[in-house]
Amino acid sequence: MIGVCAIQGDYAKHIEALEHSGVPTASICEVRTPEELAQVDRLILPGGESTTVGLLMHRYGLGQAIQEAAATGMPIWGTCMGMILLARSIESLPDQYSLKLLDISVQRNAFGAQVHSFEDEVTVDGIEHPTLGVFIRAPIVTEVGPAAVVIARYHGKVVGVRQGKILGTSFHPELTSDQQLHQYFMKL
Repeated sequence: MIGVCAIQGDYAKHIEALEHSGVPTASICEVRTPEELAQVDRLILPGGESTTVGLLMHRYGLGQAIQEAAATGMPIWGTCMGMILLARSIESLPDQYSLKLLDISVQRNAFGAQVHSFEDEVTVDGIEHPTLGVFIRAPIVTEVGPAAVVIARYHGKVVGVRQGKILGTSFHPELTSDQQLHQYFMKL
């Protein structure tokens, strides 16, 4: 079972992308509670608003459940907001809730406001062809600790990292027809 955190954000697009990459609908579960998380083998944290989602995760125990699942080896992938929530620290917002599962620091909205959103190809280590990245108020990784590995850069900025079975990308592959990253995640 593949879980997609469905508190807020573009979780429906991740579900569609998983279906288009061959995952049966019956094998995909929307996750909002620790009990729903317990039913899945891997988890996607989609794009959305990190402050709100982080507060709700913390309030209802989902954040702690995700941390415990990661400690037992559950593969987890965060896109955009999801990567922010996975980060060890968030620049300029040291008190914002995060799961601290990726040994990285991030800067929110690093490419600018919504009006500065764009699409471009991104080369990701471990993926055969460049993938189309959709950058919407996207974060960048500003510091990579020794436990994390850079897997993607865009114009010199770190936009993809991996730490064991935990993956973080700044951009939204679920908003394209390219399922390479979803397939990559399924193999972790």
